[in-house]
Amino acid sequence: MTKKAKDVDEQELNQELKPLIEDEELPEEEPDHPGWLSIGEILKVSHPVFENSRFLIGYHHSSNVYVLGGDYLTLVDPGNDYTIFAELEKLGYNLLDIKKVVLTHGHRDHCMGVFEMLRYPPIMEGKTVELIIHAGGPAEFKEMTTAAGFPPTELKGGEMLELSGSQWEVIHTPGHTVDGICLYHEPTKTLISGDVVLPDSIADADKAAGGTLDHYLYGLKQLLKKDIAHVLPGHGVPVAVTGKRTVEDTYEGVMMKIIEVSPEDKMTWMQGAKLLAEKGLLEEVVYCCDKELALRPENLQAMQWKGLVLNDMGRCDEAIGIFDLILAQQPDNFYTLTAKGHALLGLTKYDECLPFFDKALALNPGIEEAQVFKGMALYFLGRHDEAMAIEPFKVEFLQRFKHEIEKQKKQA
Repeated sequence: MTKKAKDVDEQELNQELKPLIEDEELPEEEPDHPGWLSIGEILKVSHPVFENSRFLIGYHHSSNVYVLGGDYLTLVDPGNDYTIFAELEKLGYNLLDIKKVVLTHGHRDHCMGVFEMLRYPPIMEGKTVELIIHAGGPAEFKEMTTAAGFPPTELKGGEMLELSGSQWEVIHTPGHTVDGICLYHEPTKTLISGDVVLPDSIADADKAAGGTLDHYLYGLKQLLKKDIAHVLPGHGVPVAVTGKRTVEDTYEGVMMKIIEVSPEDKMTWMQGAKLLAEKGLLEEVVYCCDKELALRPENLQAMQWKGLVLNDMGRCDEAIGIFDLILAQQPDNFYTLTAKGHALLGLTKYDECLPFFDKALALNPGIEEAQVFKGMALYFLGRHDEAMAIEPFKVEFLQRFKHEIEKQKKQA
């Protein structure tokens, strides 16, 4: 073998032995890591909760790590990097001051640093550290920490946790994993989001860890109810001031995953609303309609869709307000007249809904939906003969009656 051929073979062998990370392009030279940074300085928030709190950005196979300073130290997501504790000590922090460790979820890149911490003899001997994790967290992790003498405190969501002297709300945010939680500090409008909300990316729903996209939407909707200014994510740089927009971006991104649409498709809000409606995701349809109306307030189709969906969700009062806006511009819109009558029917305002069905049927006698709804209103008013005289209602009534009889026979 020639020397040149031998060199080529050695290069190929070395290449084969290098660990590969799928879809990851590593820089030619590892940049200097910034180390532990002040959370208060990053967010530009002056508040006691962040006065002595630090943040370590993760890299490769480790998540971001957060240390909340105060009456004691709280570690949120200890990552998967054995060097973090030595570096923390160099900054003057005492590891024995760590009294609580909270995990946003049980993925290895967020939780394996716990075991490095437990190897520190004074911590292992003192047993003064409380581990906190969602009840749905990995059974193996809980078994291992319990065997080591640190049985974890298990959360369900909705609790208020005292961490280093400050109160943080626990929000259950499944989807990426079944055990995902976020921590919310209301006074500073700050969210520690784990992998649920990440800047400029969206975590996958890890099926092996119980993650699903519909649960992901549920978790994000809980976050949208909060006034969030700042996000401390599980990966990437913290987000200051524009946290709400970051949560919305994640919510919209998960919606796009569900309807299998990519950003390159350039889909309109109303096209998205249609696909989401086919999936039965009514709250998401309303969200899309609101986005469209923010751009084009005069879009009557978006108003109509929003009203109809609110009706289906049982939010009839809100729907009526929208239908009134449409009828003010189009008083002879028989679809909207029918929809408003339906909303009033849902509010058990049987006398009030009849004129809307009558007007709609005067404009278009063939609206079967208006006939069925009118028959229902008459029936609830005790005007049974009039109701049964409406053929579409009679057919619908008899079908439902037959269905109930068959159901009772099966149960007998």
